[in-house]
Amino acid sequence: MAVLALLLPGALFACAAATLAPVAAGQRNDGRIRTEVNLVSVLSSVLDKNGHPVLDLTADQFEVYEEGLKQKVELIESETQQPLDLTLMIDSSLSEFKELEFETNAASRFIQKLVRPGDRLALFEFSDAVTQLAPFTSNVATLQAALKRIVPGDGTALYDAVYLGAQTLERNPAGRRRVIVLVTDAGETTSSADFDAARRAAVRADVLLYSIVVRAVKSESGRNTAGEHALETIADSTGGATYFPDEISQLGAMFDRIDRELRTQYRLAYYPNPRPPAGAYRTLEVRVKCECKVRSRKAYFSGGRGE
Repeated sequence: MAVLALLLPGALFACAAATLAPVAAGQRNDGRIRTEVNLVSVLSSVLDKNGHPVLDLTADQFEVYEEGLKQKVELIESETQQPLDLTLMIDSSLSEFKELEFETNAASRFIQKLVRPGDRLALFEFSDAVTQLAPFTSNVATLQAALKRIVPGDGTALYDAVYLGAQTLERNPAGRRRVIVLVTDAGETTSSADFDAARRAAVRADVLLYSIVVRAVKSESGRNTAGEHALETIADSTGGATYFPDEISQLGAMFDRIDRELRTQYRLAYYPNPRPPAGAYRTLEVRVKCECKVRSRKAYFSGGRGE
């Protein structure tokens, strides 16, 4: 097991974002000029009024806007087969202890169903610190065995879990979908990172955040609604979602919803016009011409590592 060290949020955030596919600009050795072309890729989940994926949409039904300006969509891939890199973060704080066995059993089934050839998953637990239990692998048995090493701890480093999950994914090769799945009661007590650092890290790394909030206490007065709101905000920024099962027995169904959504996403790509300066924060909006709801990331940072 490895407890991850938290880098200073400000220093890491100052690095370039990993959301574009750049071709270097400048003078070539043969005397010809080459230009920089940045292809922005956006994953979108399209759902009907019942929350079921909407399939078989065509390119003319999508519109993409950057900074309020409509862009020309150059690529659309329905039910994208782009491989997954996913960090599964399990809250092992004492407040979650009585649900831990059920959570790990549901997570084991999720891993069995989700991980396909080419996909990779890394497993983490978090309480007062964030601990990596298994590195990125496609070996389902290895991941399931790692779940058995989760032990309860004091405190809940919720923002650190999001921050370090995004940081870990950003270090992986580009050209793969990046996803964080977080199972927690949304408590926050011991993080070094704050909400803004966690949100920025998730946006900068171009991850989708899916949170399953297991609420042991139903009344708002007895639970951490601030943590719930924070997870909802970050999920909305990244194009992910937050789920609130009414009973712990529904946890497996929540995992199934995430798996289904990841297998039915649309991937859109465009060349931004006008081209943004390097390192700029750019707002995004995806619109779909149908009676449905679309979820996609709301922003990206220009420049950085290509995919």
